[in-house]
Amino acid sequence: MAKKIFVGNLPFSTTSEELKELFAAYGEVISANVVTDRATGRSRGFGFVEMESAEADAAIGALNGKEMDGRALRVDQANERPPRQ
Repeated sequence: MAKKIFVGNLPFSTTSEELKELFAAYGEVISANVVTDRATGRSRGFGFVEMESAEADAAIGALNGKEMDGRALRVDQANERPPRQ
């Protein structure tokens, strides 16, 4: 079963492809997406990665707190957002 991972405190220059490459060292990446601002197209400094469960756990353990371009990443399992009413 796939697990969605939240990646925070990303350098603003990070692309979705770079995020995918970072996590690929720990297993197959199903998807990787850096969230961008709608108005400016600039990165908002966080993103999401989807991987198989065991691989995701290994990636979370290894990458949480790791420095990327001088910023300590915050890597954790993503929480599902409740539906809007």
